[in-house]
Amino acid sequence: MTDFIHKNKRQLTWALYAVTALALVLIIGDQLAGKKAARIVQTLISGVLVGGVYGLVALGIVVINKASGVFNFAHGWMMVVGGMVFWSFFTVSEISIIGAGLLSAATMLMMMSTVSWRDLRAARNIRITVAGSVILTLLMTVGGAELRWLHALTGTFAGAILTGLAVERFTIRPLIGQPLFTAVLMTLAVAEVLHGVTQIVWGTVELNLPVFVDPQTNSRFKPIRLDAFKEALDGIAIVRVELVIAFALAIVAFVGFLLFFRYTSVGLAMRATSEDQQLAQSVGLRVRVILAITWAVAAFLASIAGVLQGGAVGLSLNISFVALRVFPAVLLGGLESISGALVGGIIIGIVEQFATLINSSEQMGTNLAPYVVLMVVLVIRPDGLFGEKRIERI
Repeated sequence: MTDFIHKNKRQLTWALYAVTALALVLIIGDQLAGKKAARIVQTLISGVLVGGVYGLVALGIVVINKASGVFNFAHGWMMVVGGMVFWSFFTVSEISIIGAGLLSAATMLMMMSTVSWRDLRAARNIRITVAGSVILTLLMTVGGAELRWLHALTGTFAGAILTGLAVERFTIRPLIGQPLFTAVLMTLAVAEVLHGVTQIVWGTVELNLPVFVDPQTNSRFKPIRLDAFKEALDGIAIVRVELVIAFALAIVAFVGFLLFFRYTSVGLAMRATSEDQQLAQSVGLRVRVILAITWAVAAFLASIAGVLQGGAVGLSLNISFVALRVFPAVLLGGLESISGALVGGIIIGIVEQFATLINSSEQMGTNLAPYVVLMVVLVIRPDGLFGEKRIERI
């Protein structure tokens, strides 16, 4: 008997997985049997829409891991910081030119000294720093409330770039040559620092971020009612407009990053660095600069996701937990797969929504279901659906 199990271990393992999957399908099917088709379709659509934003969050985590091998646990708090900065510029009637100037100057100084502070001695770099600071400051302060979108987007861009570059420069770069686990622990420390900063600056009360509102009534959009399918679905499926807009913008950001990553010289350098840092450096690429840019891009993606999530459900410190729920999506799609980030995000979004539908508890969907998926993925396919299986030669 022992010999039989040993010889057929792989087949028996997959048979066990198949039986478990079949049992889950039967249980879920039984739970959904009493639900109306309209409710099931509504849940499926909501899962896809929520998953689109999750995919954008997962993309930022994958970008960092793909370039440097570091799993960034601070990504959730980068989302919070980005959302809070956007709120600060979007909701105030008058922007402080001093504050905008300081933010612009700090961002440009970090950008122009990516390799070393000595780069700021060059006259050309000084001119670029001054000109860039002036332009950013004007974009943040010109006009009044009618240009608040311009102010908020510019401020969020500057804040995200500054955050990403500062994290890489002062916390990750000094650890080059140290065990990779040290850098991962550093991201946990960075997460707690950002947590403390957001509490001190913006407090702990949930903030209203009115980005998804009807411009005519200045109130939230009315939900979309799928009345045309009322008879086929035995009811009316309702879809929140905020989720539709957030999903659409997340896809636009995702496609924009793909175009940047594949068709620009900086994106090509990022791809080369992610494949082999030593080889990239040997052909003349400035790996330190590329890694800094990668962190800045990831922080910007996190900020976009923070704004979309905050606009859809409210801006609070709880947004950081979205990144924790997205970790299973990252592993499901593959730690180094950009397309897998979107697929994994949508799958996790659907799983969350259906878990909530079955159990009638939001905690079931957000606090349990994603991590059950994580456990299953780690056991069955730890490299993910689109991940590369690495073989280390001894």
